[in-house]
Parts: sequence; C-alpha cells; structure tokens
Amino acid sequence: MPKEAAKKIDQEIKENARQMSEILDIGPKNFDVGERIIKILGRECRIYYTNSLVDSTIIAMMMREFMRLSNNNEHTIDVYQEIKQHLVHYQVEEITTINDTVDKMLTGRIVLLIDGETAGFSIDLRHYPGRQPQEPDVEKVVRGSKDGFTENIIENSGLIRRRIRDPRFRSEMMQIGERSKTDISLCYLKDVTNPGLLKTLRKELQSICVDGIPMADNALEEFILKQGWNPFPLVRYTGRPDVAAAHILEGHVVLITDTSPSVMILPTTLFHHLQHAEEYRQVTASGALLRWVRFIAVLGSVFLVPLWLLLVQEHLLPEQLGFIGPNSKHYNIPLLVQILIAEVGIETLRMAAIHTPTSLSTALGLIAAVLIGQIAIEAGVFIPEVILYTSVAAIGGFATPSYELQLANKIVRLTLILAVGLLHVPGFMLAVTLFIIYLSHVMNLNTPYLWPFIPFNPTGLYNILIRRALPTSVLRPSIVRPLDKYRQPAKSKSK
Repeated sequence: MPKEAAKKIDQEIKENARQMSEILDIGPKNFDVGERIIKILGRECRIYYTNSLVDSTIIAMMMREFMRLSNNNEHTIDVYQEIKQHLVHYQVEEITTINDTVDKMLTGRIVLLIDGETAGFSIDLRHYPGRQPQEPDVEKVVRGSKDGFTENIIENSGLIRRRIRDPRFRSEMMQIGERSKTDISLCYLKDVTNPGLLKTLRKELQSICVDGIPMADNALEEFILKQGWNPFPLVRYTGRPDVAAAHILEGHVVLITDTSPSVMILPTTLFHHLQHAEEYRQVTASGALLRWVRFIAVLGSVFLVPLWLLLVQEHLLPEQLGFIGPNSKHYNIPLLVQILIAEVGIETLRMAAIHTPTSLSTALGLIAAVLIGQIAIEAGVFIPEVILYTSVAAIGGFATPSYELQLANKIVRLTLILAVGLLHVPGFMLAVTLFIIYLSHVMNLNTPYLWPFIPFNPTGLYNILIRRALPTSVLRPSIVRPLDKYRQPAKSKSK
C-alpha cells in the first residue's frame, strides 16, 4: 500500500471495514482475502487474513478461543486489554494505521480490529505454502547433511540458527519493493562482522526503489553491486545451510530472500566460487586432492580448447606433441568454425537438458553424445579431436562448483578461441593479459576480486591451495576484516 495513503484506524469499526473493502476489494474480485465478523465481550470485531498464507484450522481455533473468552468474561470493561492478555501466547504486534493493517495481512499475518478502539492487533501465525528442505541439486555431497534451503525465509533462517546457536547471531528483517514487499534478512555475527560492511549493505538495500523483485536474490544482486556487463559472479549463491553458516562464522554476511531457495554470501572473491562442501567432509589429504583436481578442471574448461587451437599450427607444434593435433591436414570446415559450432551445440544440449523432463534426459544425452556426434564425424563436419577437446572442456565446466562462474568461464573461453583463431599467438597473449588486468581491477564491496593474488597475501594463498585441518585454522580470512580475527575462542583469550 502506498505510504502517502496512510490512514489511522477509526474508532468506528464499520468505517475501518469500508476502508479495508475499498483497498482490497474483498469479495469475488479478491477471493483469497478473508474477513470474519465476530463479537468478543460484546464488541464487534473484524478478523482479516489471506487464505493462501494462513492455515484455515488456525483461524477456526482462534475463533473458538475468542468465543470461550466471551463466555467467561461477560462483564469485562477494558475489552482491548483483555484481548491483548488473551493473546499473550502468540507473537502479537500493535497496529495503528490502515496501512499497517493491509501490509501485515498481505504478509500472512492475521489482523484483528475492535469496535471503539483506534488500535488493532497483528498476530503472526503465517503458514507459507512450500516444500520440505532437501539437498540442493547442484551442491550434492557424498557425506554430510542432506537438508537445504527452501522458498520460505522463516525455514531458511531456522536452518542457519540451528547451526549457530549464538546469542550474538543477528537476523535483521526488512522489506524491499513498493508492491511485492519481499522479506529479506541480513544474517551476521554481531561481534565478528565488520560494521563498515553492514553499513554499506544496509545503505544499498534501503536505497532500492522498485515496485517488486519477483526474481528475488538476483534482482537484489543487480541493485547492490551494479556490476553491469561484468560476467563474473560477485556474489556466491548456496542452497546449503552448512555452507552459509560456515561463511557467517568467518565474518561474511548472508542475505536471505523470501521465495528464493538459495542465499547470497557477501563479500566474495573469485576463489570463493571454487570451493565445495565435499572438501570439508573428507579428511585433509582427500579434501586437498579434491580441491586440486577441481582447480585443474576449471583451468582446463577455460584454456584447453584455445591452447589446442594455438598449438595445432604447424610452426608451433613440436613433434613430441604431434599426437594432439589433427591426424589429417585436410578438413572441409576450418578448425575455428568447427570449434564454434561444437560450443554452440554443447550449450544447446545443456539448455535442452534443462527443459527436458527427467525421464527423457538420459535418452536426450545418448542421442546427442553418441548418434549426433558420431554421425557428424563420419559426415566430415567435425574431426574427432574437436569433439574430444570441446567435450573435455565442457566436463571441466560442469565440475565448477558455481554455476555462475561456469557461465562466465564459458564467455572467456569463447573470447580466447576467437582471439587465437583470428590473431594466433598475439591474440592469445593479448586476450589473457586483458583478462587478468580486468579481473585485478574488479572490486566487490571494497574487496579485491583476485585476493589473495592481487593484493598478494601468502597466508590466504596457502589456505586456498591447501585444505588445512580445522584445528590448525586459527585465524578468520583477513579479506572480510573481522572484528574478532580468531576462530577459536581459547586462542582469542590467550592473546
């Protein structure tokens, strides 16, 4: 409801009912808005609620309680206080304007207005429709918790609270959107998270002026970070509560958005998008091995195809590496065009798999990978090496933990392929140099994107390359500038 239309709750209940009906079109035009008329202690009262956001059995239970109250306290003089005391076991908030009445009701609360009173009650008995927590599809682990965030902000906050039972844990609630009034929550540790970071985030969130954010967290990312055409993700998304809790303990801020099954972690660097929960569910040596294999896969997804296209040139390919090049020097379509066609084909296959029902996705993969690929080679459209190296690069992309980083790396790979195909060695060197210079200038909430390489931090670099055992991981990452830099309370007290 627009702020300029603020109206106080009237003592006359019928006037309040008229205003509510005028604003909400209660009736056939707005079927999911409910209104109940009931007499409590001789006073006419109106109960307003949203059918789709409140359990009907709760409404019926409240009605019975109010009827029981009327039967047991017929001679009560102060009706307002009597009702307030009767609601003591609910989460109740006093409301004084029609604006608040409408806003609270549309968030799923039950609103009670009393004849003769200029204030009413907002009773929080929300019951949002949704699914049960389950493991996210893109962050599966062999060992570890199998729960995950849902589209319900209350459940998501509870999943984090269950893992951080600290009185210093904070979860600030606010609303974004003139019409959508989407609930968002800032989660952080009061004595760890840098106040400057919190101040910046609050300022950015409060400055958002938009009618709604139906695309939830992605819309918030665009408003907060304003990254323009930068393809690299400046926010890490996760659907795992354990990952979110771990980052909060490091000093990061987690932003929960209602209706989104993932949360945002701020601030992040490039290397945050290369982490995976599986590394910390295994012993130190195994976790380090998984991390190195993942790094190799990600680097291969970016550089394998451009380097192969560069090295197959006759004057650059040593005899010892002759096996990587085309067996035949005669092909119908130039290598650059073959690679571009293969890249487009793989991307089309990925999109088709997303939109294909699960029961048919296996058949789709077999048709695309076996039949089409083999027929294309036999027809002379592709040489076998093109299919091999583009497929290996695609597999490396799928091994990237962050879907957003995978897409960004794909753009970089295509850029390098075009640079090599058009300008050969100078093109490759120029593209890689510009790529590094660009990333070195990217800042994310005053955080260098390439930290700990630029600026160089040996401790941070060691922690990225080596999966350290938790007992030896004493300090929090310095990049978030935490108030308390020690992870282990005993270490902190001894200093």
